[in-house]
Amino acid sequence: MDWSCLIRNKESLCVSTDTRNLPAGCVFFALHGATFDGNTFAAQALEQGASLAVIDNPEYAIEGKTILVPDTLLALQELAREWRRTLNIPIIAITGTNGKTTTKELTAAVLATRYKVHYTQGNLNNQIGVPLTLLQLTRAHEIAIIEMGASHPGDIKELVEIAEPTCGLITNVGRAHLQGFGSFEGVMSTKAELYDYLRQHGGFIFRNTDNPYLAQMAGELQTIAYTTGIMPEQSHLVGAYNAENISAAICVGEYFGVSENDALTAVCAYEPSNKRSQRLQTARNIIIVDAYNANPTSMQAAINAFKGDTYILGEMRELGEYSHLEHQNIVNMLLERKADKVLLVGKEYKATTAPYPIYDDVQALCAALQAQPIQAAHILLKGSRGNKLEESLPYL
Repeated sequence: MDWSCLIRNKESLCVSTDTRNLPAGCVFFALHGATFDGNTFAAQALEQGASLAVIDNPEYAIEGKTILVPDTLLALQELAREWRRTLNIPIIAITGTNGKTTTKELTAAVLATRYKVHYTQGNLNNQIGVPLTLLQLTRAHEIAIIEMGASHPGDIKELVEIAEPTCGLITNVGRAHLQGFGSFEGVMSTKAELYDYLRQHGGFIFRNTDNPYLAQMAGELQTIAYTTGIMPEQSHLVGAYNAENISAAICVGEYFGVSENDALTAVCAYEPSNKRSQRLQTARNIIIVDAYNANPTSMQAAINAFKGDTYILGEMRELGEYSHLEHQNIVNMLLERKADKVLLVGKEYKATTAPYPIYDDVQALCAALQAQPIQAAHILLKGSRGNKLEESLPYL
């Protein structure tokens, strides 16, 4: 498909995949999935003010108003790639098992002290989110930060071929999405797809030289090095593991000409608001809320960094055949720390030897907290997004 008619002489593009958020004059892409078909909304999108609708089902064609393509998702990705190619700016790709969203947010804060920056909002880091992020770029932007997520081999390869980054950063590699990756080696090889792309296209990487896995993956790839460092006392982030994310952001900033002082000021001013490493003070307790995501590596890091007395931990998802072992490892870790104030949420913990209360879901947890409130505690609240542990906050 030749998208030049949509791109030529444009300062920005306006694209939507959702009729609930449809700016006038935008191009509507009729995506579809297992439970929805955007083709059925094409006419509605046009009635609401879309200039064109891109569809892949000829039954919904409207002469002069629709563009018929073989696959609307592929078309969205193609348009994003073509638009990105018209923008001669650095594109920084960030991926990793843990810390990629926080590192992206910190890096954006640092670079924004000197540049007009566009970066992935939230965690829109998949095959839909990446092209949509690229299509939000305008000619006024001077640098872009694109977060990339993966749960299966080949996912990162697909995303880098859309975004065509000039440089990249892998925060770390760990045991996550093992059901999709098959093994830790599968995690490594998939994340390394970013390094492979940059190696083939003359790019370079920012790399934590304290991490031996990243060194193994990088080989002779041109590297801007940083080390884990220490947490600045003024930072609003909690957990020693965030020192690595802060060091990465400062390293990227310094490479692009941001002074160390300005970079440090930016990272210390950053306040998380996305259920990642948030410190909340309620009327009864102090809570570390890290309930957006969890995998064995991040769970162990959070437990190791926690200095409080009470653990409320949700189960970890998408571990496949490794699930029992990894949940038992978390229980063993708590026992080794002699943790006695522990509440576990999720049926995966029931197969372990945990001597702690285990609740099937967050609703059961909330009922228990309402019946027996926790008072004057310092609590770690962590679990996979599917646990919805944030729903317990009103009871803490």
